[in-house]
Amino acid sequence: MTLDRQTVIDRLRSVKGPDLEGDIVSRGLVSEIFIADGKVFFSITVPAKRAQELEPLRQAAENAVKTLPGVKGAMVALTAEKAGGGMGTTPPPRSNSTPPRPAPQRPAPGGPAAPAGQQPAKQDVPGIKAIIAVASGKGGVGKSTTAVNLALGLKALGLKVGILDADIYGPSMPRLLGLKGKPETADGKTLKPMEAFGVKVMSMGFLVEEETPMIWRGPMVVSALRQMLRDVAWGELDVLVVDMPPGTGDAQLTMAQQVPLAGAVIVSTPQDLALIDARKGLNMFRRVDVPLLGIVENMSYFVAPDTGKRYDIFGHGGAKAEAERLGVPFLGEVPLTMDVRETSDAGTPVVASNPDGVQAGVYKEIANRVQMHLAAAMQNAANEAPAIVFE
Repeated sequence: MTLDRQTVIDRLRSVKGPDLEGDIVSRGLVSEIFIADGKVFFSITVPAKRAQELEPLRQAAENAVKTLPGVKGAMVALTAEKAGGGMGTTPPPRSNSTPPRPAPQRPAPGGPAAPAGQQPAKQDVPGIKAIIAVASGKGGVGKSTTAVNLALGLKALGLKVGILDADIYGPSMPRLLGLKGKPETADGKTLKPMEAFGVKVMSMGFLVEEETPMIWRGPMVVSALRQMLRDVAWGELDVLVVDMPPGTGDAQLTMAQQVPLAGAVIVSTPQDLALIDARKGLNMFRRVDVPLLGIVENMSYFVAPDTGKRYDIFGHGGAKAEAERLGVPFLGEVPLTMDVRETSDAGTPVVASNPDGVQAGVYKEIANRVQMHLAAAMQNAANEAPAIVFE
C-alpha cells in the first residue's frame, strides 16, 4: 500500500465525527494533509468551546492513521481556525427536528477544566526543574547560537541541561550541534532525546529532512511543540532551554501561556530596529507573567583578527541602555567573531570546542548570570505561592 494523501483520507473515514454524526472526512473537518518521511500531519476543525471534550476524537484519528503501513508517526491537532477544515467538503446540515446537544463539561486530562475566560493551568513537565525561553523579536540576531552556547554554559556550571528547538519552521539545533539521524522511541509513544556534548536535545529537524518546508498553520505548530515537550523522555533535568521561534506570533504566545516557564532571555543586536522588535518580545512575556531573566546584546562589536581594531558594526550599547530603561537585567555583550560562526557551522559550539577561550568565557559569564537570576525568580515564585495549612 502506498502511503499518500488519499490513503490517509480513506482511513480517516472510519473515524466518527463529533456526537457520532457521520465521519470527520465527510463532515469536512480534516485539514490539508502533509506527509514527510513517514510522518503524517493534519488538523481537525472543532468548535473552540468543545476542544477539551473532543480530545478523544483527536486521539482516535491519530491512532487510526498510525495503523497504516509505512506510517512512522502521526501528529494531529484540534483547531477552531476555519470551518470546513480545508478539504473542500461541506458538512451535512443538522436536522431541524433534533435539537443540538449541549457540550458536557469534562475535565481536561491531568486536571480540572479552567473556568470560561481563563487560561488553563500550566502543567509541569515531570523531571524538569526549570524551563527557560530564549527569544527574540525578529530573526537573524543570533538567537539560536546564543541559546545553544547558553545551554552549554549552564552545563559547565554543573547543571543537567536539555534543549528544545521550538523553531518549527527553521530548526537549527541539528546543525548547530552536529546531530544527524532520527530519535528512537522509548515505548512506541515517547521519543528519546538525542544528545550532544552532554546536553539532551529535541528538534523538529530530527523528524523531517532539512530541505522539507513546514507549511503549517498555527494549531499544527502548537500541537507539535506540545508533543516535543511532553512526549519526550527528558529524564531528570535542572534546566530545559527552549530556543523559541523569532517574533511574537501564535506559537510564541502559546508557549508562554501553556508552558510553565521559569524565565525568559531576550536576544537582540544593538541597533534601534532590532531593539524595537526585542521590546515586543519582552512585553509579551511580561503580559503573561513570565519573569524576565535579562537581555543579551549579540553581535555587540567586531574586533578585526589581523589588526585588533574594534568596529561597532551595528552600533553598541543599545541593548544595555534598553535594559536599564526597562528595569531588566543586562546579561552581557557577545562580540561578533569568526570562531563563533565557524564552530556553529561545524556543529561544535564554541563553549564546547574551545571552553577556555575568550568567547566561551563570555557565554559562561552570561550563563552564570542567568543561573543567578533564575534562582531569584524561582524563589520569588515560591514565596508568592499560597500556603495551605491543615488544622
